[in-house]
Amino acid sequence: MSFEDALDILYEDNHCLALNKPAGWPTTHFDGKDETVDRLAKSYLKEKYDKPGNVFLGVVHRLDKPVSGALVFARTSKSAARLCEQFREGMVEKQYWAVVEDPPPGSRGAELAPWLKSDSGSLEDYLKKDEPTTRVEVVPKETPGAQFARLLYMVRGRHKGLTWLELRPHTGRKHQLRVQLASRGCPIYGDLKYGGDHVFGHGIGLHARSLTFLHPTSKEPITVKAEVPKIWRGRFAHLLNPT
Repeated sequence: MSFEDALDILYEDNHCLALNKPAGWPTTHFDGKDETVDRLAKSYLKEKYDKPGNVFLGVVHRLDKPVSGALVFARTSKSAARLCEQFREGMVEKQYWAVVEDPPPGSRGAELAPWLKSDSGSLEDYLKKDEPTTRVEVVPKETPGAQFARLLYMVRGRHKGLTWLELRPHTGRKHQLRVQLASRGCPIYGDLKYGGDHVFGHGIGLHARSLTFLHPTSKEPITVKAEVPKIWRGRFAHLLNPT
């Protein structure tokens, strides 16, 4: 099998490469042990264009290992610098799909989860990483090192204790979506790290549905859209396709 067959390419030109990241794959390597999406993408470019030596690929943003969906890389250093700036300045429009577990009626979560009362709104919190546990937690605003986090949500569907949310983060904090939802008693489906009760293959019910960014050279807006993994179509069939 070729590397091209292993990747779901969403967009490609001389400056950018966007693909649909599978759940369970790290975006980039830290300790060199796991196979990573950036390594696979480099191998794909090397194979397709018959390139000798090392292939440049700039990692301009990341998705958590259990998260699937739209991921963009830069193919030149100039593109990498410009795309990194867009992500850093909050210029990239991100849309995620999440399936959350509804809290039991009468529980604290039932009071805290705003989407149980309103089909759209926003969540605002202050977050901080707890180094010993590597978990991110919601903390009081005055906590040293706390970072402001904001997202918009819209309910897209409900079915038997699950809610399908569309999320648009305004900030890009580590584990932000996972923590903001779980802190309201509604962990993302399959997210055992943040209180989920179910196993969901190699991933969790969080998918980067689309990214809109300005092309690093032409400045034209580019939107890439990623289909959900097959496991979503099976596990969430009634939620995603209500009759």
